[in-house]
Amino acid sequence: MKLDRIISLATLGASLVAVVLVLKKPAPVAQPQTPAAVAANAQSFGQKMEQLEQAAQQPPAATSGSYQAVPSRNQEIPSNTQPKAEVHINSDEVEAALSQALGAGTGELSADSNIGSGAPTIKDQQVSFEGDVVHGQFLTVIAGKDVWVTVSGHLTSKDGYATFEPTEFKVGDLSVPVSLVNPALQKKLAEQRDRLKLPDYVGDVKVQNGELVMQQK
Repeated sequence: MKLDRIISLATLGASLVAVVLVLKKPAPVAQPQTPAAVAANAQSFGQKMEQLEQAAQQPPAATSGSYQAVPSRNQEIPSNTQPKAEVHINSDEVEAALSQALGAGTGELSADSNIGSGAPTIKDQQVSFEGDVVHGQFLTVIAGKDVWVTVSGHLTSKDGYATFEPTEFKVGDLSVPVSLVNPALQKKLAEQRDRLKLPDYVGDVKVQNGELVMQQK
């Protein structure tokens, strides 16, 4: 058998393996929620956001009698620093809120759900937090086939907008180098920047200890 024939067969075999991995359903990043759980968790998400908004609207507490030492000048000055309110949101609450948003308030996604003009169809999604990393898994349609896309990374904020830096990317069960995906991903995020704007009362967003932490502005 000629060398070029062997190479052709090897290339074909690798392509078939890649196709199988792309179409294969990966291990889920989270367990599915019942409709009742989705409704309850989405309500909890909304309540926490309302609490944060109300906290941000409260006037600063009086600081009379509160002082902060300044060793360098050997004097005391009034301390106006007040701890900022923050809320801790778990992945089930985030997933439920996302599910209702994509499902137009139904609490479930359908084959016609999408995330905006020109965006791919999203038929299902899962979200989980691990340490300071967020994992998102989305079922979409590629070339007429249902394909799971998994992306992991760090969620933070800058200048009033949410930012995302991927650390892992998979199509089906096939890992894709982040260096190949990140430029296109950041370009797409830049195009959708308005969707990443944080509410006026939110000053900081991060994933910490397996939770989404939002702090008032």
